Amino acid sequence: NFGGVKNIVGAFYQPKKVIIDPDLLSTLDARQFRCGLAEALKMSATSDPALFATFESGEYKSDTDKVIERSLLIKRRIVENDVKESGERKILNFGHTIGHAIESSNKLCDMLHGECVALGMLYMCSENVRARLVPILKDIGLPTETKLDSDEIYNFILRDKKADGDKITITYVNEIGKAELRKIPIEEIKDYASNKI
Repeated sequence: NFGGVKNIVGAFYQPKKVIIDPDLLSTLDARQFRCGLAEALKMSATSDPALFATFESGEYKSDTDKVIERSLLIKRRIVENDVKESGERKILNFGHTIGHAIESSNKLCDMLHGECVALGMLYMCSENVRARLVPILKDIGLPTETKLDSDEIYNFILRDKKADGDKITITYVNEIGKAELRKIPIEEIKDYASNKI
């Protein structure tokens, strides 16, 4: 983060090893745990209908290890295929374009990253996908409504690292498990930010 803008400076260094100890989750407060689930839900929505079904059935509550493993396998496959985020890796940004703008907004600065990503997903999907996401988010305990000023959100998005001149690439989910990248004129992001969720 720099100059009040989320994730504006970045570098790519590949890890030598990824170690995950699910027992550490017990050290998190409930709100932080819910934020982690938002990121796993994002992975399922873009890439894994079976994992999404785990959320829909409520099975995610009793099988956290499965959620972690499947989310990690999705991310590993995508990152290995696109190390420099020049193509497919951009689908990991689902929920983040508007989510980062919410996070950067002074009005909503008390919201955590995962909460903002949860809201951001609802702007970047079809009505059918949104209808399936909302009950899951509510079950997890994540926000599903916000009062956003689309002009303010637009101003934060203008400084987003994903903006490229007068265009921006967004991740849109029209169908569970199938994310698509859309390169749109940046002013069109206002149409997405104006969507009522």
